[in-house]
Amino acid sequence: MDGEQGRQRPDSGKNLIKIPSYQEVFGNGAAASSSSSTPPSYNPPLPSAAAAAAGSSSSSSSFSEAFSFLKSSEFYSPPPPPPQQSTAPRPPLAGATTTPSQSKNAILVSNRQKGNPLLKHIRNARWTFADIVPDYVIGQSSCALYISLRYHLLHPDYLYYRIRELQKNFKLRVILCHIDIEDVVKPLHEVTRTSLLHDCTLLCGWSLEECGRYLETIKVFENKPADSIREHTDNDYLSRFTHALTSIRRVNKTDVITLGSSFGSLSRVMDASMEELARCPGIGERKVKRLHDTFHEPFKRVTPRPNLVVPDTPDREKASGQPSSTNDGTPEKPGTSKNKKGPDVKSALTAAFAKYSEKIRSQGREAAHEAGEGPSSSTMEGDKTKQLD
Repeated sequence: MDGEQGRQRPDSGKNLIKIPSYQEVFGNGAAASSSSSTPPSYNPPLPSAAAAAAGSSSSSSSFSEAFSFLKSSEFYSPPPPPPQQSTAPRPPLAGATTTPSQSKNAILVSNRQKGNPLLKHIRNARWTFADIVPDYVIGQSSCALYISLRYHLLHPDYLYYRIRELQKNFKLRVILCHIDIEDVVKPLHEVTRTSLLHDCTLLCGWSLEECGRYLETIKVFENKPADSIREHTDNDYLSRFTHALTSIRRVNKTDVITLGSSFGSLSRVMDASMEELARCPGIGERKVKRLHDTFHEPFKRVTPRPNLVVPDTPDREKASGQPSSTNDGTPEKPGTSKNKKGPDVKSALTAAFAKYSEKIRSQGREAAHEAGEGPSSSTMEGDKTKQLD
């Protein structure tokens, strides 16, 4: 047993590394290092400069120089290289300020809206804070301003100055009004008037959930066409036939089916008489009249103009010396003109112009008569003087 243990000891010592002590590394005696039992590969001799200074009490060799022999052993592995610094920008933190170009698919919220409970109800669309002028940017050319009626009562000029800050930078400017008071007549009238005068769209919400839903909907439908809200009409004949007849008031889809089965086409329905339309079951007198009037009335109504006869005025009667007569040529009696209705606007204006022209003519005649009487009166006075002589 002792022989076997003696044989195993030198084998186990091969895998052991003896770490030199402090005295062996920084000691005064060089013989201790030379008499060491470690292999020369594990304890290489110190450099000449370090060996000359080993006898002194303070050694100048560093820790890395003392343990440099470990790098040549089989148990040494070099350390991993340091990680390279990446040039990619770090993602912004939650709630950090971002520019509108970095988040086009999110609702941009102004920093002045921090603490607004409305933000808790925006769940179906992403949002982030940004340094913007409006309260919310919900598209490339659309924005929104938030105001509550309670705040409007405290600051009546707030909405006006906020709209003036927007200028003309957005095509769609939404005023999101939260109605949080009971008496809404006067403040809501002021908000509506301000919105209309500055070409803004007013959306009223009676709860914060409704206001948040408005913002989400506008953002979701930002890049979608208007086909979802347009009326869809199929291209088949029955759909167009139904669309044409249901545009007439009181005509429903059941009546369309009845008319189609009775007449077969739209042209026959248009050419049908009122008696033929009345024979259809379920179509009453009002529907028959509306259908017939729709298809037979002209598109442009022409109102016939009555032939207006301008009555003779009393001044013209006096000037002509003849009494006024009726349409059949007989002279009108003095008492009958009172029982007739007064003239209309056109005849009254004609009579007024005729009266004015007669007045001008009479003034001209009087002026001419006075001018002719001047020389005649002077000649008469001369004749009188001659007779007296």
